[in-house]
Amino acid sequence: MENEMLTEIFLPLAEEGSSAGLQELLDEQLIMDIAELIDEYPQYENLIISNLSVKRAVSAFKILDFPTQERIIKSLPGHKVAELINELPPDDRTALLSELPSPVVKELLKLMNAEERKIALSLLGYPEDSVGRLMTPDYLDVEPGWTVRQVLDHIREHGKDSETIDVIYIVDEYGKLMDDIRIREILLVDPATQISALMDGRFTAFSVSDSQEEAINVFRKENRVALPVTDEQDILLGIVTIDDVLWLANEEYTEDIQKIGGTEALDEPYLDIALSRLVRKRASVLIILFLSEMLTTTAMQHYQETGIFLSVADLILFIPLIMSSGGNSGSQASTLIIQAMALGEVGLADWWRVMRRELISGLLLGMGLGAIGFIRVLLWQELHIHDYGPHWILMGLTIFFSLIGVILWGSLIGSMLPIVLKKFKADPATSSAPFVATLVDVVGIVIYCSIAAMIMRGMLH
Repeated sequence: MENEMLTEIFLPLAEEGSSAGLQELLDEQLIMDIAELIDEYPQYENLIISNLSVKRAVSAFKILDFPTQERIIKSLPGHKVAELINELPPDDRTALLSELPSPVVKELLKLMNAEERKIALSLLGYPEDSVGRLMTPDYLDVEPGWTVRQVLDHIREHGKDSETIDVIYIVDEYGKLMDDIRIREILLVDPATQISALMDGRFTAFSVSDSQEEAINVFRKENRVALPVTDEQDILLGIVTIDDVLWLANEEYTEDIQKIGGTEALDEPYLDIALSRLVRKRASVLIILFLSEMLTTTAMQHYQETGIFLSVADLILFIPLIMSSGGNSGSQASTLIIQAMALGEVGLADWWRVMRRELISGLLLGMGLGAIGFIRVLLWQELHIHDYGPHWILMGLTIFFSLIGVILWGSLIGSMLPIVLKKFKADPATSSAPFVATLVDVVGIVIYCSIAAMIMRGMLH
């Protein structure tokens, strides 16, 4: 049904509070359409959830953003919250509980049945950024001595309770993971075949303490819908599925983009975050950048005392041009390296290869832009647009060599800073464009004035 038609039918029913009509309408819709209705009409979100069957309510609830989930949890009747929280897949429930305030989590734990509460507490016990927080204990495991026929019977009986039946896990009598087999391998052989005959021992598994960032990288390389999670004794504890990793990758991407833009991670949608918190998260970085930029003023004051700007006042005209070119070069390099590190294309061991490439590219880029800067001075002088004086060639050479130096510095600092931060276990994304630009400004003004002093020494009094 088209969204406009759905809205036309939905709104009168919602305004009337017609439960029978709403249930019939909502049962005919795709889960995604229901989620869009909730996003579009938040005033009716509780009404929508309350008129869905438990399974469909859970399916819609788990794809909503966190602020919407939090509102629904806090405003639904207790019995409906209990249904939702008990039926939520363990991994989705853990993600929700991790974001909620402690008092709310305690109340929700009381609403869970004993088995689900035990699972929730177990998953919440793992470190916040570990794979253990992502995994679900709902998987299918079999023993190597079973036949394919036994496995298929097992799937029919317990498959509905599993997160996925695409992959079957083989464990020994102690629960130690021995292998994993895709369902197609089971379906395409004789039912009398023993599972041990299908095993090849080649599988990838996470340790429960592995970082979530590592999970993203592994799934990116492996063509799998799910991967197992084990403890130090290789006992199978659960599985991580691709949908959770995609959600995590989106969260990481959003956070990195915000950091690259020069602000703290917001941790919630832009329009939902309180204005006071938004200002605080932006102000902290801006203050640091502002204090850092003061060093640029200090450097300029030093060179002003040498008389360089008094003797050749036109030098001041090119400061924004040269500083912005260096900052742009640094921002380019920083963004490229952060992205390459996130994709696993560049590691700490590649620092020299990165530096060598940026030395060459920075030099070539600087020479190109420097030549344009020199031509600009030449044209303005020859076309009588502006008179740079009798020593305009020296002015042009100053611009030429300054752009080479500043752009080369920007390329090096932009590429090396993410690697240095990674070395010291910090987030490379914090080496954002504004920070790189600030470093380039401070050192760039020194480079510019030093080159000007050397080339135009005879003109200074």
